Amino acid sequence: MALWLLNHLNTGVLGTLVVGGIVALALAGSVAVRRRYPHLSRGDHNEMVGVALGMFGAIYGIILAFVVVTLWTQLENTQTVVAAEATDLAVVVRSAEAFPAEDRARIERAVGDYTHGVVDVQWPLMREGRPSYGATSEQMHRIYTALQAYEPATGRQRAFYDEAVTRLSDVTEQRRARITMAETSLPVLLQLLVYGGALVILPLTLLFGLRSLKLQLLFVSAVAGLIGFSLLLVLVLDRPFAGELSVSPAPYKEGALARFWPNG
Repeated sequence: MALWLLNHLNTGVLGTLVVGGIVALALAGSVAVRRRYPHLSRGDHNEMVGVALGMFGAIYGIILAFVVVTLWTQLENTQTVVAAEATDLAVVVRSAEAFPAEDRARIERAVGDYTHGVVDVQWPLMREGRPSYGATSEQMHRIYTALQAYEPATGRQRAFYDEAVTRLSDVTEQRRARITMAETSLPVLLQLLVYGGALVILPLTLLFGLRSLKLQLLFVSAVAGLIGFSLLLVLVLDRPFAGELSVSPAPYKEGALARFWPNG
């Protein structure tokens, strides 16, 4: 469900649904509770409710901060892995320029097929939460085969060949890391703490009584809005390859790899 929302709704619409929905639900609940229990407006239980709100709010804030920082770090790490993989591929292409024309063409063709496989085949699968090693396994094998078929004849060619082999090994490592990151999401326990915590905090705000209905609704909507924005942030950061804030495949179309995208 979360992946569908991220991939089919822009952040503005998603924010309106999440934040607006939580605020509207909180306001409706506040009005309903006030009508059902009008004595709450006298604030007889505010001291007890305030202590509970402060305690649960502090714990929930720590949990949210930990989750958001973790997810943001995960997003940055994913961007680094993608950039590193694209850079290593570009170095393989640059190194192949020192090889004879036939061998260079074979290596470039294999690298081009791999980059198209990553962007055109593997990326949509990662957006849908179905990453697959097999989507680019054949293309990766062809790069190795192309390099293994070449025998350097000079010291200069040997130096660039060794660099290309080293970078290809790095590509394999980054590829595995990228797919692993596409498979990960927020653990179920943390999801329960984040979303379940909201279900604890919001009802408590309904019990905090103020004589003025406007002030009551303002207080409830402020707390609900803050929680809504926090949940929205967790939602959009949880999947690094889905939604508008997702990691872009643009690095595979830049620099030395741009030659494989003549229409890009």
